[in-house]
Amino acid sequence: MRWRSVVLGLLLLRLGLQALLALLPALARGLCLHPRLPCPGPRPPALPGPPAGSAGRQARLWGAAAGGDEYERRYSGAFPPQLRARLRDAARGMFVFGYDSYMEHAFPRDELDPLHCRGRGPDRRDPSNLNINDVLGNYSLTLIDALDTLAVMGNSSEFQKAVKLVIDTVSFDKDSTVQVFEATIRVLGSLLSAHIIITDTKQPFGDMTIKDYDNELLHLAHDLAVRLLPAFENTKTGIPYPRVNLKKGVPPDSHNETCTAGAGSLLVEFGILSRLLGDSTFEWVARRAVKALWSLRSNNTGLLGNVVNIQTGHWVGKQSGLGAGSDSFYEYLLKSYILFGEKEDLEMFNAAYRNIQNHLRRGREACNEGEGDPPLYVNVNMYTGQLMNTWIDSLQAFFPGLQVLIGDVEDAICLHAFYYAIWKRYGALPERYNWQLQAPDVPFYPLRPELVESTYLLYQATKNPFYLHVGMDILQSLEKYTKAKCGYATLHHVVEKTKEDRMESFFLSETCKYLYLLFDEENPVHKSGNKFMFTTEGHIVSVDERFRSSLWEDILPGEEDSAHKAKPTELKAANFSSNCNRVPDERRYLLPLKSNYMRQIDRMVGLI
Repeated sequence: MRWRSVVLGLLLLRLGLQALLALLPALARGLCLHPRLPCPGPRPPALPGPPAGSAGRQARLWGAAAGGDEYERRYSGAFPPQLRARLRDAARGMFVFGYDSYMEHAFPRDELDPLHCRGRGPDRRDPSNLNINDVLGNYSLTLIDALDTLAVMGNSSEFQKAVKLVIDTVSFDKDSTVQVFEATIRVLGSLLSAHIIITDTKQPFGDMTIKDYDNELLHLAHDLAVRLLPAFENTKTGIPYPRVNLKKGVPPDSHNETCTAGAGSLLVEFGILSRLLGDSTFEWVARRAVKALWSLRSNNTGLLGNVVNIQTGHWVGKQSGLGAGSDSFYEYLLKSYILFGEKEDLEMFNAAYRNIQNHLRRGREACNEGEGDPPLYVNVNMYTGQLMNTWIDSLQAFFPGLQVLIGDVEDAICLHAFYYAIWKRYGALPERYNWQLQAPDVPFYPLRPELVESTYLLYQATKNPFYLHVGMDILQSLEKYTKAKCGYATLHHVVEKTKEDRMESFFLSETCKYLYLLFDEENPVHKSGNKFMFTTEGHIVSVDERFRSSLWEDILPGEEDSAHKAKPTELKAANFSSNCNRVPDERRYLLPLKSNYMRQIDRMVGLI
């Protein structure tokens, strides 16, 4: 009889479990139990998924309502690989349309006018037109600037054809007065990047070698740099003149005022050139300029201004910020250290970053916790730290990407979200946005890459599909509002969506490249095992041991002995900060920023 009781008990238990399973969906709805959010595609082994049962709990803590609020529904969950592949191809198509249009309608001139399908060079009739003449030097700028994008996209045949065109047709023996900064980052940087790609024995992007190549691009880079050197002569501070004539040197009527970024963002390109040639001259003058600017910082705040007199060292512009006039100075302090391993560069960057946090940052202390306004970096007086104005500019959108490089991912998430909210409102970033008036102060958008760059780097740091959605929004906006008859055009007004007849070269060298890499997970940049770094113009260079040792015995300014040189292990420790671990694993499956904070930012920019 006992066994019959056991059988009967098991039967009753089975029936009870079946009834419970049938009621579970209804109970889950009534108790607001959330299923685990889907995972956004395959992930590296080092990034494990959230512990069982934690995703639902974290979703509630992260501000999700039952079924998810509008932010959860739009941005969370998997990003289909088929969609990602289509967006990768769309980014490539965007580059191809712009590049082919330039080659057909504008080459060998510097830029493409996409509305009238014609080329543009320096404005010879109006030498004071610095917006054009600072950049265009009559040296096929767009072709040169686009070289490494062709390689990154794997187009070896067009890369080889473009390199041969540059070798055969480009000369810098021109009566053109250009800005030293623009010529360095757009032209010198691209020539060096392409040379490194051609001579790389590993050839990670496919066969990009050039038959009978005899270092012609390196020779062109050397020739250009020699023509820029007069800018560093006859200055009492060592800070270079802002402009130089490629044939005649510094113009006799040259101004003695230059911006911090323009004078202090030459070290990466000049340093690479010096180390490839074994000639310290170029790195020496660039490093001297950086140290001269650094020595002029405020004793009170440690901040730098944005415009300085190169003869007196007097700050003409006392605004300290992260946008135009200052941005890449900070970027190159860190990137010079990453590339060359000089500890003084890292020490300057760390001090600058602390001062930025102490005096420029406003808002609540933590990005994803607490009350108050979201973190924002404002423009202040370099001596007092007092607010100078209520606008930020689009160039500042690079800063979240720089924060990713040092591991401050949490703060990068918040600042990026603010710029993305502005993009969502206008379908572009106005050159200046007044955060107090919730309106553009300067309403044009010249196809700048900074927001795309930070989006790409944040995705690489978090693998959160939110940033793929952001990239998709940006790509669709560019196609909708900026595509023209022969390429892509500057938006003259982000509200009215009127166009301006100009396609700047950085659209091909940066904007298209970062969009493509965002959606191309299998790109050699991510999969080859090589370490790469992007210059401020988006040119790719390998983080190579040969750049971490100089071939000369000269002592560079501030370098006293070899003990000051960082070791590769120190570089890794500095670049892969433990701050990265502040983003918990389970959040990689949810929004990077709590939805209530996203809503707060959207409200601040007038979206809701």
